[in-house]
Amino acid sequence: MTSFFDSIRRTGFRRGPGRILGGIAAGLANRLGTSVTLVRLLVLLALLLPGIGIGLYLVLWALLPWQDGTIPLERLLSR
Repeated sequence: MTSFFDSIRRTGFRRGPGRILGGIAAGLANRLGTSVTLVRLLVLLALLLPGIGIGLYLVLWALLPWQDGTIPLERLLSR
């Protein structure tokens, strides 16, 4: 299981330091080199999609590493 989380860390995606709800949009914008405002608007639009938006956001929240490299799902499973 450790190799799975290590592969997520190697992607380079991290939660953004300027976060509102978990830093998902800020982290994606930072990695993709685009505007945080644009990504936040796209995330809001995705949340309007029934089931897919909220589910995808929750998966990203559980799997995207914080700035220090820790992953919430990994911490939960290691307890």
